[in-house]
Amino acid sequence: MKLTKNNIDELNIEVALTVEPSDYAENRKKKLSDIRRRAEIKGFRKGMVPASLIEKMYGASALVDAVNEVISHELTSFIKDEKLSVIGEPLPADNQPENDWTNGNTFNFTFEIACNPEVKLEFGKEDKITSYEIKVSDEAKKEMKENLLKQYGSLEDGDEAKADDFIIADLEQGENRIESTYIALRNVSEACKSQFLGVKAGDSFEVNVNEAFENEADRAALIKVKKEELEGIDPVYKLTVKTVKTFTSAPLTTETYDKIFGEGVVADEAGFDAKIEERLVAEYANETEYRLSRDIREYLVKKADLKLPETFMKKWLKVANEGKFTAEQIDKEFDAFAEDYRWSLVRDFLLKKYGVKIEQEDILASARGFAAYQFAMYGMPNVPAEQLDSYAKSILADENQSRRIVEQVESEKAIAAVKPELKINKKSVSVEQFRELK
Repeated sequence: MKLTKNNIDELNIEVALTVEPSDYAENRKKKLSDIRRRAEIKGFRKGMVPASLIEKMYGASALVDAVNEVISHELTSFIKDEKLSVIGEPLPADNQPENDWTNGNTFNFTFEIACNPEVKLEFGKEDKITSYEIKVSDEAKKEMKENLLKQYGSLEDGDEAKADDFIIADLEQGENRIESTYIALRNVSEACKSQFLGVKAGDSFEVNVNEAFENEADRAALIKVKKEELEGIDPVYKLTVKTVKTFTSAPLTTETYDKIFGEGVVADEAGFDAKIEERLVAEYANETEYRLSRDIREYLVKKADLKLPETFMKKWLKVANEGKFTAEQIDKEFDAFAEDYRWSLVRDFLLKKYGVKIEQEDILASARGFAAYQFAMYGMPNVPAEQLDSYAKSILADENQSRRIVEQVESEKAIAAVKPELKINKKSVSVEQFRELK
């Protein structure tokens, strides 16, 4: 076996391999013997098939397998001996030598290997990051208060329909009658909204459903047909209002406070206002902490200034994904992928630099947090710990979700470790100013 190394540049290596018959002959012979021992071919007892027939039937594939095993072993040993941190795996070069796949021949191959750039980061007084603190405004408190009361409000009978109201109406078109269909005025097109605003129970008017309800799903639900049945319908109906429903905010009562915050937590409006401010402070803190982590990550990646072997990486992405993506698709998404890859290198460097260990409990705690967030999204904020644990473990059983959570924990730990090295400058801003930040 002959291996020749050619450094193309600091990150790209070309390796030429020459595989002699002596390198693969014994392995090939063993493979054919194993095949002969297991072969079940009509007319022969198991294990008694003539060697010449086995050679004829399986000789070519045994040769390819034996040579590939030699190549794999040599490349793995080369990477280990050279202490290379490689990207993906070695790939056959485009300028591959031609080989005559006949037993006893010498074979020549060329492979491309790409290495990760070395991360070098030292920190000093010039490493400054801005941490934003959002001021809680009276307007924000008022808005959250109104939204919470609306969220826990109820539909009541109204007089005249307003922009945020609903109507219950009958639709008629000849003998076709659709009774008691709900219409949210917010779903009515702007061109037709004037027809609906101000209507009262008992009012009738003609409506073109194609013009009034531009969303096909809304239109199909209104006239109780499938979406594919909408084409070609007569769109003009007589609409008769039966009831106007207006959304009324919940009253400022103990019952309302208990529904929102739990029984006995808030006793009066002053306590309600205090809880709103507390909730806003917590929400803003989450937003600003996320922003700070993102800014630290971007700063560190920029400071590291890592150059990547992009040509190799694009080729490797196409091979690794088994042709699921075209070269054009990979080009389009590559910048985002490269930025994530650079961060993964910086993250690994930081974890090693600061001796950070990722424990299983860290991963499980993050999965619990994700589970709690998902339950809260469905209106279930107080899920029992046992149920959270069970759901968290089911999340971690999924390979993709588990990998995402592990990477998230690693990022959080890496950023927490490097924070003390950075000068964090606090800046107070309004929520509007914060949202306008790039």
